[in-house]
Amino acid sequence: MTFKQSNLFKQMALVFSFTLAACQPATESQVSQQRPNSTESQDKKIETKQADSVYLFSSFRGNGEGGLHLAYSRDALNWTALNQDKSILKPQVGGKLMRDPCIIQGPNGEYHMVWTSSWEDGGIGIAHSKDLLNWSEQTFIPTMADFPTAKNAWAPEIFWDDKTQQYIIFWASTIPGSYPETEAKADKGWDHRMYAVTTKDFETYSDTFLYLQPDFNVIDSTIISVDDKYIMILKDETRYPPEKNLRVAVAESIMGPWQVDEKPFTPEGVWVEGPTIAEHQGWHYVYYDEYTNHEYGAMRTQDFKNWELVSEKLSMPEGSRHGTILEVSQATLNALISSLEKTDS
Repeated sequence: MTFKQSNLFKQMALVFSFTLAACQPATESQVSQQRPNSTESQDKKIETKQADSVYLFSSFRGNGEGGLHLAYSRDALNWTALNQDKSILKPQVGGKLMRDPCIIQGPNGEYHMVWTSSWEDGGIGIAHSKDLLNWSEQTFIPTMADFPTAKNAWAPEIFWDDKTQQYIIFWASTIPGSYPETEAKADKGWDHRMYAVTTKDFETYSDTFLYLQPDFNVIDSTIISVDDKYIMILKDETRYPPEKNLRVAVAESIMGPWQVDEKPFTPEGVWVEGPTIAEHQGWHYVYYDEYTNHEYGAMRTQDFKNWELVSEKLSMPEGSRHGTILEVSQATLNALISSLEKTDS
């Protein structure tokens, strides 16, 4: 595994690996009560696709020391914990945490997961799997090694881009003194911007680069592609005065530039983080961790401009924290459940 920057490559030589077996605040008067307006044939395609698929939610509990938790849903609202809500994978690298786990499936069918491995270090955790149960050796990637004053690397996510045929891994980091105007509005100097690397093979990585600088403290970004555009949901982490809400950003290319909405879309006064997105029956559901309320919330949209609050319909496993959603086949879920039952017996 190599990076183009020589300093980062040198840092990789010191990495320890372990082998394992296994946006305006929305109010009730402002949200839109839309109904899907797709044609009958489009509806049938959606129904056929989703009849054979389920949603898988990766998350963590507590501070992340316990590892990876999984839950599934068929309707994008009611979620059932797998493995009796016990951890499926324990963290072994970095600070021995597995916070904010993000799992995607690559074009060859293999699953890839990245996560926050510590509150304060300059890298992230990564592992790979063919079945979501048995994972490769966990590896610590020192993504901010060429920025020696960087305080952290939080909430990494990974996205496969068909257009460029590569993966992009992006996360939030604070480099003290970089943005004095917004640093004064941050929590004790934690003033983040989004950084990223690209890779085609998880062996060679690009130089780390500044990915998003929206002129405010930003963390917890997630991306999907919709109609040849890229949609990013991100958190405005400004503390003074408090924002702590979600906004939408749009780009024509995965590399940007990103046009960030001026106003948030999440409920006014509710501090949220960790957004993730699922598409279900013509709607895009955006889930978020209401971390001060110790519960999950959700909103849905068809155009990323008009929003409907659906938190009251949402049922998540107790204690779920920041994670991501992956769509898998029913057969994949069945095999995972069967394997977990065998492991538990």
